[in-house]
Amino acid sequence: MFSKINHLGVAVRSLEESLPFYRDSLGMKFSGTEEVTSQQVKVAFLTIGESKIELLEPTSPESPVAKFLEKNGPGVHHVAYEVEDIEAAIAQLTENGTRMIDAAPRKGAHGALIAFVHPKSSGGVLTELCQSAH
Repeated sequence: MFSKINHLGVAVRSLEESLPFYRDSLGMKFSGTEEVTSQQVKVAFLTIGESKIELLEPTSPESPVAKFLEKNGPGVHHVAYEVEDIEAAIAQLTENGTRMIDAAPRKGAHGALIAFVHPKSSGGVLTELCQSAH
């Protein structure tokens, strides 16, 4: 069901201020930004080897990322796992008693389908399921 870690989401207050560290100091390849209005974030995409990092800047004070920053400060926001069939993954997790934030998938960055597992079911870690757009 889960094939690999798709990306790590890192909450930042400012993409402009945070990007140089990841791109210039760490040497990650920057491949652009995208605003995901449904999530109220602007996302910067970076890769290093086969790993991906998404920097998440809130675009609204009501954004879940803005609330995360207010409570925790900048840092790792979520771990995203690649799945082949997101609806089947949600169904299997739900059958196993896992609490979901999203009972149905929604659109994420790059046209992917995403759904979040509630942190209370995953040891305090916000977990994202991600089915890439083909």
